[in-house]
Amino acid sequence: MESVAAAAGDRKPEEVKSAARVLEVLELLGADGAKLSLAELAGAMRVPKSSLHAVLRTMEARGWVDVDARGTRYGLGLKALMTGTAYLEGDDVVSIAGPVLDALAEETGEAVHLTRLSGADVVHLAKRESRHALRMYTPVGHRVPAHATAPGKAMLAQFEPGEVDRRLSWPLARITPDTVTDPGELAAQLAEARLRGWAQDDGESSPGVRGVAVALGTDEQGGDAISCSAPSSRMDDRRTEEVALAVTEAAHSLRTLLKRLGQH
Repeated sequence: MESVAAAAGDRKPEEVKSAARVLEVLELLGADGAKLSLAELAGAMRVPKSSLHAVLRTMEARGWVDVDARGTRYGLGLKALMTGTAYLEGDDVVSIAGPVLDALAEETGEAVHLTRLSGADVVHLAKRESRHALRMYTPVGHRVPAHATAPGKAMLAQFEPGEVDRRLSWPLARITPDTVTDPGELAAQLAEARLRGWAQDDGESSPGVRGVAVALGTDEQGGDAISCSAPSSRMDDRRTEEVALAVTEAAHSLRTLLKRLGQH
């Protein structure tokens, strides 16, 4: 909550105050899907409860937020879901990637994701579930610090060290006991990813889960990546190499499709 509160309180001078408050509410409620009280929202945004209450009433009336039966805790409304769905339906990469993700999931039998770099985080845009009973669950829209994930590392590895430092939030957050937070160790991992063409995380964002990823190519924002993840019990070093090859081939196929359509 503290990091979000800091971001919420750091408005640019040119922002329209009322519009900024609406967006801050959506960002806070969308950060982890939690329902927050008026006091919690006001504290995070550093605004008076009286003025924020009017904003929330307007957002509720228009379907952007819901309030619980007691009228004390707020969450995202259906309008937010509809807008998010429209984003995915209108995204060219997501629509083109579907058959490639299907084929990769069928080949590996494991969870497959299409992920986009967003600031210091990555966001899952599309996924295919593992066929196994023991599997991880990461919903579309899930946001994770880039340094703790294979797709995040794959995309960060496209940039020069100075640009990587600029993009990340320091000090690096420790998501699990295995998350790499040392700048030197992360730099070494990114260098290795550049050399071999794919990145890996080993229990760094989810305990007991290993993932590999390949970036599709860079743009001003950082681009996208394809990843495959599975419980470490099914991903020893040999299997990791096999899956990395499959992900590399899938990324090449999707990259080729995007180039033909002028998307990358």
